[in-house]
Amino acid sequence: MKRFCMALVALLTISLNGMAQNWRQMMSRVEEHSIQSEVLGAERNYTVFLPAGYDIDKEKTYPVLYLLHGMDGTNKDWFDRGHVKDVMDQLTASGEADAMIIVSPDAGGSVREGKWNGYFDMRGWNYEEFFFTEFLPMIEKEYRIKADKQHRAIAGLSMGGGGCTSYAQRHADMFGACYAMSAFLHMGAEGVDAQKVAQGDKTALLFDAAHRLSCVDYVKNADEARKQELRTVKWFVDCGDDDFLFDGNMDFYQAMRRAQIPCQLRVRDGGHTWEYWHSALYTALPWVSRVFTK
Repeated sequence: MKRFCMALVALLTISLNGMAQNWRQMMSRVEEHSIQSEVLGAERNYTVFLPAGYDIDKEKTYPVLYLLHGMDGTNKDWFDRGHVKDVMDQLTASGEADAMIIVSPDAGGSVREGKWNGYFDMRGWNYEEFFFTEFLPMIEKEYRIKADKQHRAIAGLSMGGGGCTSYAQRHADMFGACYAMSAFLHMGAEGVDAQKVAQGDKTALLFDAAHRLSCVDYVKNADEARKQELRTVKWFVDCGDDDFLFDGNMDFYQAMRRAQIPCQLRVRDGGHTWEYWHSALYTALPWVSRVFTK
């Protein structure tokens, strides 16, 4: 009898372990890894959201959303402060969004600690080159991603909103959709400190790059060929009415309208806060999902 009970316990343990493993495979999960960049001469972290069932069907491929953080932030922000995993799980469970892979790279860190910030190429920090020649190809090789324009989107907040817009503008052949939240889209010449730029101040170099690569000016100065390229991307601007970047977002939207480039605009009550960006995900993720399925 004792042996029988012991055998029964062992069988139950094996069965429960198997059920737990199968359950884990059915759940979405978040991974954090790093890549050693030759372009940057540094190691950069990144976080990946994998949808429920990713480990079950090894043949299934997924669309991808590159989700960019803001200044002074890191790849963890959208997961720790924006709770993107929880939002995505809710939206897929309700049928409001389809399964997708979400990737958040690290393009920042504490300004007070002298960390680089920015998605642009700057003297000493060629992040855009890193993103398109090292990071994106590695991600789309490592994970089962539908690696084409229709199934690739990009979004971001603040500095990342400017980064995603700039990337979608100047790499329009690669992205089917761009969702910019509270985006840093333009820096006037008055915001550039030439002396600090010459000294290599990292924040000054970021502002100088934002001036040189102004997303607003890119549209205003576009010829018809460039406008036609921009029309192949789905655009969405989302900004709070109390956001200090509100005017720049409106300037961008007006420039798009004048250029006859379709662009959706959402203005809600709110400021430059995580409360706003978290709530924006409930619009952004279903919208991106609809673009993927068109």
